[in-house]
Amino acid sequence: MTGSDIASDGPGVDGGAGAQRLVDLVGIVNRTRDSFYDKGATYQLDRAVAAVLRAEAEGASWIDLGGVPFGPGAPVSLDEEINRVVPLIREARRQTSMVISVDTTNAPVAEAALEAGADYINDTSGLSDPAMAGVIARASKGVVLVHSVSKPRVPVGHAEYRDVVSDVLDFLQVRVDRALDAGIDAERICVDPGHDLNKNTLHSLELTRRLEEFGVFGLPIFVAVSNKDFIGETLKAPIDQRITGTAATLAVCVMKGASLVRVHNVAEALQAVRMTEAILGRWQPDGLRHNI
Repeated sequence: MTGSDIASDGPGVDGGAGAQRLVDLVGIVNRTRDSFYDKGATYQLDRAVAAVLRAEAEGASWIDLGGVPFGPGAPVSLDEEINRVVPLIREARRQTSMVISVDTTNAPVAEAALEAGADYINDTSGLSDPAMAGVIARASKGVVLVHSVSKPRVPVGHAEYRDVVSDVLDFLQVRVDRALDAGIDAERICVDPGHDLNKNTLHSLELTRRLEEFGVFGLPIFVAVSNKDFIGETLKAPIDQRITGTAATLAVCVMKGASLVRVHNVAEALQAVRMTEAILGRWQPDGLRHNI
């Protein structure tokens, strides 16, 4: 399935006639010096392009590109963010057929990204920029609406919610309505509860436990749990030892209705996701030989 297929038909991979659509693996490639996971390993353009191609080879059907991390850090100008992501988008579009999303909260960056060939904007602030929805709608592109409560790069104190799932649902309902009112096609909208974004470990565990409640929108559920701190804190595992915890979390998310999973380690995540789908009856084993 190509990027244009997903952009037009909605996320998912066709598992065969009459089968449920399979979960899409969304590979992560960041052109930042301070990414929490790779610490700038793909900041250089050639390394970023190589990472995009590697993600595709390992089974990703979608790639999420970013120029500014969400977490606290030095500000990045709009021009610098554009200079980081646009060349990568152009090269990725030239070499792959994957869906391309760009992780940004800034409308001018989104406009440049969409003009360069991106299909979706992954907005971790849930359309906090008043111009964002209009930019996406005019380009006839898609959006991932993510819950957070602070501005990106700005630290927050103690995270408090009346009920984290209900509060996030209320936030996303407002953002879905805003996107629809702006003219964004409903088939091009995904919702993401925003694991760890202004949330503590207990909040992120609760979001995972009750992920199926986000099906109320009738929109694809996008989850970004890969190697995150709630996994690290739960397992007392440093960043480079969270793949197993991530795989377990992905399995639960798939069982709870996730349509797209954003991951650093595509090959390992693909095995976890497809095995879960096979258990659920959505994916056929690759050949039957054992005791046949």
